Order: sequence, then structure tokens, then C-alpha cells
Amino acid sequence: MSVMTRLVSRIFDLPPAVATKIECQTDIRVPMADGAVLYASRFFPQGSTGLPIVVVRTPYAPRGNKPDLMSRLIVERGYQVVVQNCRGRFGSQGEWEPFRADRQDGLATLRWLETQPWFGGAVAMFGLSYYGYVQLAAGAGAPSSLKALVPQMAASRIYGVVRPAGTVALDTVLAWHYSVYVVYPATRLGMVRTILARRSALRRALATLPVGDADRVALGRTEQFFQDIIRSACPEDEVWAAMDHSKLVQDIEAPVHLVGGWYDFFLVDLLVDYRSLYDAGKNPYLTIGPWTHGSFAGVKAGLRESLTWYEAHLRGKTEALRASPVRVWIMGSNRWVDLPSWPPRATPTSWYLNNNGQLSSTSSGAGASRSRYRYDPADPTPNLGGALVLGGGPKDNRKLERRSDVLTFTSPPVGTDTTIMGTVEAILHVRSSLENTDFHVRLCDVSPRGKSINLCDGIIRLTPSDRPGPNGVYQLSIQLSPTAHCFQSGHRIRLQISSGAHPRYNRNLGTDDPIASGIRMCVADQEVLHDSEHPSAIVLPATS
Repeated sequence: MSVMTRLVSRIFDLPPAVATKIECQTDIRVPMADGAVLYASRFFPQGSTGLPIVVVRTPYAPRGNKPDLMSRLIVERGYQVVVQNCRGRFGSQGEWEPFRADRQDGLATLRWLETQPWFGGAVAMFGLSYYGYVQLAAGAGAPSSLKALVPQMAASRIYGVVRPAGTVALDTVLAWHYSVYVVYPATRLGMVRTILARRSALRRALATLPVGDADRVALGRTEQFFQDIIRSACPEDEVWAAMDHSKLVQDIEAPVHLVGGWYDFFLVDLLVDYRSLYDAGKNPYLTIGPWTHGSFAGVKAGLRESLTWYEAHLRGKTEALRASPVRVWIMGSNRWVDLPSWPPRATPTSWYLNNNGQLSSTSSGAGASRSRYRYDPADPTPNLGGALVLGGGPKDNRKLERRSDVLTFTSPPVGTDTTIMGTVEAILHVRSSLENTDFHVRLCDVSPRGKSINLCDGIIRLTPSDRPGPNGVYQLSIQLSPTAHCFQSGHRIRLQISSGAHPRYNRNLGTDDPIASGIRMCVADQEVLHDSEHPSAIVLPATS
């Protein structure tokens, strides 16, 4: 064992290592169905034969003769690890088309493993984000030797992450492109310079109009994948259909443990995958913590849960599994709770918008009751925290809430601890001066000292195809991302309403121009109605 793995093993509280010396087999040629050859490296405990295999398929890291930290930690626990570069990446043959070939290539790799002299009969897969997506892509129809999957902060489709509610998740998309298409130098000085350049490039790209030029500003060139996704708004478009394996998830036979985070942008689709497996009777496990995408705590939990899952399903040590399939972190009370399934039984509880920014358990009476603000895309409402890689998670929103283009509605202090678990819904009755506009809502917990912490949020994009009702009023149902939180006694519930969260979502310019080429901007005058005829409310899934 190295000094680093000893230290990380202690920090991560991993089970004891059983191997100290690691051997490596490099430049392994893995043939695909179309004749392309993908390259892999194999790491294994010195002198071992026939150990269970953990497969890592990656578009990010070049293969080599030394294992990365995660692979080393797994090998030291008595597994073989096969790290394969995805099609078109770091010497693997074929064309690099993100997310499009991972089902057929993953299946071909799993079948190929069974023909190797070092194959021991049991295979698992490992990793988060793209590494998790490839697990779900190859899960259905895999050989019976595939015994365990642990997709972490991942889902079986990409559309919901990249194009939520018709917007473009601009910050996530551009940050991902930079991580994939810019190679970080091996030297420390080179890495520091590249990180600083990344911040500057992304800052300029996120402010760029038209959005279709943002990849060139960030990367110095145009990337076809970026151009495709900002031009393809419909989930049935071919570009998205080729990346969508959600309908096959129910057919996965290998046991699946999904690991997610309350502030992860994959969460909504990860829970759809969980439900598909659950409804198919596959008894999936689910762990959700208070994590952002790729956060240290989430990575730590993902590795620990993976090793436990492998021990149970590759080595038959099922006593290592916890009794309850679902474990989620309740924010606010900061504790884990075990459940038989997700979501738990809850009582929909409405908190109504009222005059003077009040949020109440009863709706306003008759008569005019409305709140107004103006949204200017030239000065877009900024995002603060939430489901982002950098700068995400829970943040104090008070500075954001002081803006004139953000409405807030706040309850009186709750008298007893109030726990919610599940999906939050905002029902809004709104008018706008424009046919093209967004409405963004966010649920916050306000402490007795006034600190306003974001919990979950959602957005909806209106277009001319969305027809209003009488008097130009739209009735909107906005699904916020799922959450589990306890509003402690003395805390208040707050709902934010705005028309953007830039650059997390591309700003709505207020015109019908395409996202890729639009530069014209129109100001939107927004109105939220909250009287007896228009009972706007936030609906919370109360469990206590």
C-alpha cells in the first residue's frame, strides 16, 4: 500500500486492505461489434488469479501503467479493476460521440471479459457521473456474470440534465465540455495555469450571446456535441434518443444500488431509474446524501457503498447489506433515516402566497391580490447555489433575495419540527407581458437569524404554444427537485419566485429567436396572482 492509499483508507473508513502489491497489464485490446478496438488497462493484486472484476469505463483519463486512486483502493480490497477508455478517447478507436455508443460498447466489453484467462465468473461496474451512466446503459441484456452495479450521481438518460424544462443547463454543459476537451498538464504549475484559464474562459463563455458562440469562447473552437444539444429541444429528437436508455432500466438483472445527492443535477432522473427498477420488482438500493455532484463526501459514500455492494453480490457476503433498501439524509435535522422505499408516504400540505410577501396555510380572500416584478435579460437574475459542480449546494440567499426581480413569500415561524420528503410542487397563477419567458421557483429554510438557505428549485419555460386562460392568466405547475428536510421549530418556510437563474440556465431573452442564434432582448413585466380565484401555493410533502 502507498502512503496515499493508507491515508485515504483511513479518511474514508474503508474495510481493511487484503493486497499490498499491485500488478498491471496495459494496452489491452478489446474488440467492439463494429471492429473498432478500445484499449484498457488491468490492475490486480500481485500473484492473484480469478478474482472478481470491477469495470471502469471512462472518457476522461488516459490509460496507463499505474492505477488511479479509486482503482488502487478497490484492488487493495481484493478485486481486479479493468479501466477502459471509451470509444474515440485516448487511443481507443472509433469516433468520440458522447453518450451515444456506450450501450453497445459496454455490452461488447462485458462479453469479452468472459473469454479472458483471468476471468473469474463475477463482474461489477464502478463510478459516478459518466462512469455511472455507462453502467445503466449496459445493464439491460448484460451477461449473467454482471453481478453488481453502483451508479453514483448518474442516470440512464442525459436530456433532463442538459435541457431541463426546455432551457439549457448552460453552466453544467460548458463546464463539462471544458473538462472533456481541455487536457490538463501533468506539472503542478501547468495545472494551476489551466485552472485559472478555465475560470476566465468559462466566465466569458457563460456571458456570451449568442449562446451558439459559447463553445468557441470557452474552448477556442466549435464542438459539434455542444451545437447539437443547444439546437435540439425535444427529448424525442434523434440526438437525445441515442443517449436515452431509461426504458431499458427495468430489464436490468444485476442488483443495482443508486447513490445520489440532494444538490446533484442527476437527482430527478436517478429517482426515475430507481422507480423503474422498484416497479419491476428488482429491489434496488438507494442512498441520497446532502451532496453536490462529485463532492468529496459524496465520492466517499459512493466508494464505501460500492465496496459493500461488491462484497454482498460478488462474494456472497449479504450480511454486509443494511436491512432497509433506502437511506436518505434529512437536512435541517442532519440525520440519516432508513426507509423501505422512496418516496415515503406524505401528506401534501399547501402554503399559500398572500399580500406583503406572506406565506400562509390559508389563501387570500376576494379582491385584487398580486405581486409584480420586472425581468431584464440584459441584467439576468443570477443563480446562487443549487445543483452545480462548482459553487453549488446550500447557500445563504439573502443577497439574491434583495434584488428587485426576485419575489419572496415567507411563513411565520413553524411551531414544531416539520419534515418534508419527496417532490415539492409550486402552483402559480401568473401573467407576463411576453409570450416567451421563464418562471423559476426555489424553496428555502429561513433561520431565526434570517439566514435563507436554498433546498430545492425548479423552472418552467413558456413559449407561444402555451396558451393562457381567461384574462391572460397561466396556471403553472412547477416541479421542484425532490428533497428531504426538517424545518426546525422557530424556522420559517420561504418561496422565491423569479424569471431566471443565470448561468445555471441560459437566460430567456424574451423573444422567439432560437437559443443558438438569439441576441435580441426584451424586458418582461411579470405578475403573480394570489387571490381566492387564483390560489398560488407551494405544496410540500409533509411526513411529520
